[in-house]
Amino acid sequence: MEYDTGLEHKFARFGDGIQVDDNAVIQGYASVFGEADQGGDIVQKGAYAASIKALESKGARVKMLWQHDPAQPIGVWDEVREDTRGLWVKGRLLESTQKGREAAALIGAGAIDGLSIGYRTTKASKTDKGQRLLSELELWEVSLVTFPMLPSARVAAKGAHAEFDDAWRSIAAVLNDARQELARR
Repeated sequence: MEYDTGLEHKFARFGDGIQVDDNAVIQGYASVFGEADQGGDIVQKGAYAASIKALESKGARVKMLWQHDPAQPIGVWDEVREDTRGLWVKGRLLESTQKGREAAALIGAGAIDGLSIGYRTTKASKTDKGQRLLSELELWEVSLVTFPMLPSARVAAKGAHAEFDDAWRSIAAVLNDARQELARR
């Protein structure tokens, strides 16, 4: 079964200790594959591939917005890609804008800790539990938001070296898994 709906939003939590580095760089997972969000949707691996490819072929970018407001862009996503875990984004808050400065300050203070994707569902099916399996999405934007829906997605400050970024993502995933296991006990 295919769904052809309007623009939807899916939220993802930054995680604890989010920081913005001196260049206002943020990065992390805007979506994690295979995990049900609080709305019961599960994004499948490869769901963003066609959309990312189409944007790249046009020289276009996924937009970075404040609270899904198209009138409030606050930065740019320099990198948007799928990996084995999910949709990973890396971008810069534009501190030359008032809202970009505010976002950096709010993240630094821990007042904002969420990401949310704005997308249109292109292909989806239902599970026997009534959940939607999202297999193809048209990604429009990734916003900084107040209330996230997918707690396992993370954003972190840019590390000094790219190889350390991967190591920190792996460490964060292990710690998150341990936290979830402790919560189940």
